Amino acid sequence: GNVVLFLHGGGYVNEIVRAHWRIVGTMTREAGVRCVVPIYPLAPRGTAIDVVPATGELLRKLLEEAGAAKVTVVGNSAGAGLALAAAQWLRNCGHRQSNGLVLISPGVNLSVDRPEQVAIAARDPINDIPGTIEMGRLYAGNLDVFHPYVSPLKGDMRGLAPMIVFSGTRDFLYPDSIELAAKARAAGVPVELHLRRDQPHNYAGLPTPEGRQAREVILRAVA
Repeated sequence: GNVVLFLHGGGYVNEIVRAHWRIVGTMTREAGVRCVVPIYPLAPRGTAIDVVPATGELLRKLLEEAGAAKVTVVGNSAGAGLALAAAQWLRNCGHRQSNGLVLISPGVNLSVDRPEQVAIAARDPINDIPGTIEMGRLYAGNLDVFHPYVSPLKGDMRGLAPMIVFSGTRDFLYPDSIELAAKARAAGVPVELHLRRDQPHNYAGLPTPEGRQAREVILRAVA
């Protein structure tokens, strides 16, 4: 059967939570996929220089074992950043890509370097800029926060798997999703961007009409 590598969010400093398992449960139940859920080491103990290659290596093995089955990487928030960084690692090492990347409210630029994010953050009910910068600093460890392992938006998009990206305009990270889609398309990567007005971070997991629509798209993508 088809396989999903699910990479949980939590800013690289928080453990997997019930909301993440709910997404995993929905995929296993309704799309009939096997979900592999790595419990990766958290910052400051686990940092990008180790976590990204280890995740890439796990994905390489899954792709090898899967044969002709479909392998999709699904990540939310920090996990989506890790998914993108691992895809870049695979490409850099000359390995094949997964069949697709599903990136839910991706945290792909932990430098938080856009002036317009300040105004958006004022109406973001979930994340704030100082907390995100601190998480980025802890996860970067000895690397620069602009290093593609930490902020894969700064990396090269060529040759990556097709992407489906979900973001909402009440999430101060959403401008990064717009840039990610533009950069990936410019590099010849197919991208489907679902940008929803007034939706918060991780809206795809919420029990709302917008959340349910997003989950329908995700289930079709992984099945």
